[in-house]
Amino acid sequence: MPPRNDAALDFLLTRRSRPAKLLEAPAPDDDQLREILTAAARSPDHGKLEPWRFVVLRGAALPRLAEAAAERAAALDLDPEQGIKARAQFADSPLCVAVVEVQRESAKIPPIEQTYSAGAVCLALLNAALAAGWGANWLTGWAAHDRGFVAGYLGLEANERIAGFIHIGTERSAPPDRPRPDIDAITEWIEA
Repeated sequence: MPPRNDAALDFLLTRRSRPAKLLEAPAPDDDQLREILTAAARSPDHGKLEPWRFVVLRGAALPRLAEAAAERAAALDLDPEQGIKARAQFADSPLCVAVVEVQRESAKIPPIEQTYSAGAVCLALLNAALAAGWGANWLTGWAAHDRGFVAGYLGLEANERIAGFIHIGTERSAPPDRPRPDIDAITEWIEA
């Protein structure tokens, strides 16, 4: 059995995402981000398929995607609030990592396990950024699931989809904690 890691356990018991709208520059530099991405890539991956990849969005890419999201929302005739929210997700972000789920052909590993692995990468990326001292938030929204947006503006292939947009930066203020699940209410113990 590995030794108990109280610092890691304390981090996991107290971790808290930081709202993306409260993040600002600076964001991790290349070396800092590479460390965070390396930690995220250590996620469970049945069959070693690497059913995910990263797209780092920063600089001019973020305002470009912000305008694309607003234009796409209008083209889809979405509620104006949805367009505003999707635009702000990119316009206000100092750095965004798109975690792209990549479905791989496999006779052994079903697609759902590949999806779970991509979700695990999102959480690991979020936690690695937080553990490294950055503010971070995992978002999706309609743009993450719109084929026209992800294929047209992010270049995703037919076998790819967005598992999450992980926004990383410096938090302007620490948010209060939120209510957490009642473990006894959601846990069933079966011993026989």
